[in-house]
Amino acid sequence: MASETYRRAIPPERTQGPQPTSKVSERTIFNNCWISYGLPFHEAVAKHVANTFGASRAYILSSRTLANTTSALRDLEAALEGRVAGVKMGLKAHTSWDDILSMKRECEKAKVDVIITLGGGSLTDAAKMLSLVLANDVNEPADFLAKLDVAKPDALSKSDGFVFTAKPPQVPVICVPTTLSAGEYTFAAGATEDATNKKYQFLTGEAIKLLVLDAALAARTTPSNLWIMSGFRAIDHATEGYVSTLANAATEDHAIAALKMLIPSLLRAHADERGEDIEARHLGQMGAIEAIASVFRIYTPCGASHAIGHMLGPFNVGHGETSAILLPAVCTYNAARGANTERQRALVDVLWDVEEVRALMSKAGLDKDIGLGALLRALTRELGLPTSLKEVGVVGERVDQLAEFSLIDPWIVTNPVPLREKKQVLELLQPAIG
Repeated sequence: MASETYRRAIPPERTQGPQPTSKVSERTIFNNCWISYGLPFHEAVAKHVANTFGASRAYILSSRTLANTTSALRDLEAALEGRVAGVKMGLKAHTSWDDILSMKRECEKAKVDVIITLGGGSLTDAAKMLSLVLANDVNEPADFLAKLDVAKPDALSKSDGFVFTAKPPQVPVICVPTTLSAGEYTFAAGATEDATNKKYQFLTGEAIKLLVLDAALAARTTPSNLWIMSGFRAIDHATEGYVSTLANAATEDHAIAALKMLIPSLLRAHADERGEDIEARHLGQMGAIEAIASVFRIYTPCGASHAIGHMLGPFNVGHGETSAILLPAVCTYNAARGANTERQRALVDVLWDVEEVRALMSKAGLDKDIGLGALLRALTRELGLPTSLKEVGVVGERVDQLAEFSLIDPWIVTNPVPLREKKQVLELLQPAIG
């Protein structure tokens, strides 16, 4: 009989007692919510809806693909035994304000007392925003900016950048993620104004109370390439956190734990054509928690891989693909300028202790003296991820645009080599153009 593990994402023995201090900010947007694993997802959700939250009117946000091609939604509805007040599928990408308002009206009419997401992607942000607008009488587009808190681009680095004045969410959110994006573990969400197509980052507070992690569900429903792309994004979090010149001891601890789980798990998932390696998926889920904690629990800002990646995404490039293309190039650029050479060398030494890394480097004809950028590039090739901008259709003038737009992102100047001019970004991108 299956048994459940139910605990905080980062257990209390690692968060209590003396803690290191961030070199940048005393604030955090890390959501150390509860996680559950070990039970089939539908059993765990039904258990906590009834026993933990005492809820009886659930509103489900489901991936349309998951609902139409698997039994997951039907299994969840059956387990909830009449406690389903509504189901929403087919949300627009990037979390539309209009979608959120439409769902708010449905939830109010149905007297919803718990929100459940089934799937990855923008469902997480949609659920955070839905719980937030329900608490704050947001009834029209103008209310989003008037009644909610928009996060400034460098919110964690400025004294007035992180101010939560809205009423906290009251309707709890339970997430059943099927990727490794790990956005569930932050107190922020992006949502897009339909009239302008402009995306804002909102401070959402502790909307998400519980993640139900079902590795078997992920193994049988999430295509391996999508799983691996989201996992490499998590590798990007941990790597840029660790090699940052602003890193603290907690960042280092979480990053090492993350990479020692994520790299083997993704290599195993890549080799698992039949979706049968459930342990590899679970290892990835645990690694993704550590990766997001490496940046946000005791804040360490990321660098140019994230900064340029944020601007590469709107060129129709997925987050995992942006990381695969950019992270090796960024590490190589920084090391060549002596900005964080010792930290990169230390991380290579850590990774060399991982059996799967040593085997991969041997296969690629590389030894321990390899640079971090080259190690990561060998990993992206092995995982079948893109290695150049050309592969994702970003060429010519679009590369020039990407370099210019990247200067807007606050993490561009927290890169170990601060990038303040377009020509610097173009120089960094040169090896990744293809």
